[in-house]
Amino acid sequence: MTSDVCSRLKINGESSTPKYKQIVNSIVEDIEKEYLIVGDKIPSISEISEEYLLSRDTVEKALNILKDRKIILSVKGKGYYVAKTIKQSKPKILLLLSKLCNCTLKIYNSFVASMGLDSQVELQLYGCDPEVLAKLLQENMDAYDYYVIMPHFKLSSNSDACKKAKALYYINQIPGDKLVLLDNHLPELGEDVASIYQDFETDIFQALKKGMNKLYKYEKLILVFPSDAIYPFPIGIKDGFEKFCRRYGFDFEIWDTVNPNLELEPKDAYVLVEESDLVNLMNQVNRTEYILGEDIGIISYHDTSLKDLLGITVVSTNFTAMGETAAFMIKKRKREIVKSVFHFIDRGSL
Repeated sequence: MTSDVCSRLKINGESSTPKYKQIVNSIVEDIEKEYLIVGDKIPSISEISEEYLLSRDTVEKALNILKDRKIILSVKGKGYYVAKTIKQSKPKILLLLSKLCNCTLKIYNSFVASMGLDSQVELQLYGCDPEVLAKLLQENMDAYDYYVIMPHFKLSSNSDACKKAKALYYINQIPGDKLVLLDNHLPELGEDVASIYQDFETDIFQALKKGMNKLYKYEKLILVFPSDAIYPFPIGIKDGFEKFCRRYGFDFEIWDTVNPNLELEPKDAYVLVEESDLVNLMNQVNRTEYILGEDIGIISYHDTSLKDLLGITVVSTNFTAMGETAAFMIKKRKREIVKSVFHFIDRGSL
């Protein structure tokens, strides 16, 4: 039996997949196809090493991964045995989100609902810290069937850039058919990685262009873009706003926040990224005689039910659809790069 298993191992020296992963995948495939059943003995480290001219360390690493996943067990003095069938086991998915907010909750809920009861989804948050993401991936490498990652990083120094490089290294260790990127495309990983992304610079540019007729009645456009937020916003939003204003001749300013004591000036329109700034500005508008949508304009980033209720004009992608698309790619084994649709929704506050 062990000689049959050994002969069925698929080890390709030309493949970019590390050989220890090829051993893991080959044994898992044998169990899925019921060539191996619970209690069957599998080849020893020496047998696999000699048959395929591999180092003992490589083979041992593969068998240890299978042991950690409880797929095989070792019996002292006797060898390795199949511990469980995995034909009917639910695929394990690690969902790594940058932060917890209304947008990421929409992604999580729609992803879990779309995957259904036939999968096991574990959520982890890494707070936009590439070092934390790298550690999570290192600790959980090969422990999941799929990895769905939202790669947004806070970078403020050279050391942060090194941490990002480390995170990218571990992301790159995940086989392409087991990886889906959410919300942010990483060209560093090549074009063979499934990705559902926002093009932040182009999205805000095109959305403001759709509101051009209403924006022209304002004398100044103000982007409120926190530069030192705990969880940073993509710089592409700022770049796209500046590009739009310069292209179409709008006077503009970029602020860090809305000061609670701000004296409003009529004919200013605001593009607000942070929810707290929207609340501050709305409170101040309500304390004046200015009319929202006439004297003061407001566009808020990301749609919510409350903004719909309050009549706030928004620019937003569809995060529910993003989660659904990620689930679809896993189920259908798709490896496509899909740009998320971005909307300008006019509700009268501009």
